[in-house]
Formats: sequence, C-alpha cells, structure tokens
Amino acid sequence: MTRSPDEREDWVTPEGGEGSATGESSAAEPEAAPESDPLERERDELRALAQQVQADFENYRKRVLREQTAVVERANESLLVALLPVLDSCELALSALDDADEKARKGVELVYAELLGALEKAGLERIDTDGKPFDPNVHEAVLQDGGDGDPVVAETMRTGYRLKGRVLRPAMVKVTR
Repeated sequence: MTRSPDEREDWVTPEGGEGSATGESSAAEPEAAPESDPLERERDELRALAQQVQADFENYRKRVLREQTAVVERANESLLVALLPVLDSCELALSALDDADEKARKGVELVYAELLGALEKAGLERIDTDGKPFDPNVHEAVLQDGGDGDPVVAETMRTGYRLKGRVLRPAMVKVTR
C-alpha cells in the first residue's frame, strides 16, 4: 500500500511518548498500550538465565580442571612413593661403597644424582632433620635418649620427603633431650 505525503505514521518512542514519521506529536489520537514491557521483561529474564548458565558452565569447567589436576598429582604421588625405596637403596649403596673401587662408587653416585634430580623436578624435596627440633608432623621418632628439655633430632635413620609442601613420608629419626 502506498501512502500519500500528507498521511502520518504514528509510533511509540523508546521514552514512552508518541511520535510520528512527520515529527509531529498527536494529542488527539488515543495512546496505544506499549507492548515492549512484556517483551523487555522476557528479554531481561532470558538474559539473566543466559548469564546464569554461562556462570554455571565456567564453574563446571574450573571444577573439572581442578579434578583432572588432582588425578594427575595423585598418580605422580604414587609413582614417587614407589621410587622412594630406590632412593633409600642408592643411599645405602653409597654408604657401603666407602672403600670400594672408585669407578663403582662414581657410577652409583651418578645414578643417585640423576634419579634425585628427576624427582626434585617433579616437586620432591628432602625434610631437614639433624639438629632440628623434633616435629611430629614431619619426624617419626624410632629411638629416644633420655634427658630433660625439648626433644631434638640427633640422627636420621631414614630420610623423609615432601611433595609440593605436603609430607610424603616422614623422616625416621633418633631423638635426644
């Protein structure tokens, strides 16, 4: 349908007032109920729902990433626990090779150093013991000399290790007072 230039087209402005294609305002025409209110409410509800779904998905993604990281760390932890007796054996071999052939001793030292270096890269660290105050969180007392005073670690029977700050195996120690 073609309109003549003198016909007007009325509409509701975003501010809620009336306007026309000719730029005139008509007070004689009845006000039409704005239909944008229910649509705006529905839009706002859908926007809020979309934001909630997006936030839920982001939280899910972060939780899954944390869980996957924890699984990998537990797998690494079990491998490191399995390798601790190998470290103990290397330490015993080094102490037994005091008077042995220099080449044999050097070979065991190299293997021990490489193994220890690889495990340290994975986050393994030794627990300091000798001369330190006894701490039941990181030390396991297997022998004790009598006396008065605070307990102090006198000798390390077996080295203890931490993995990324958490005790993997407590140090087995002799305590004196």
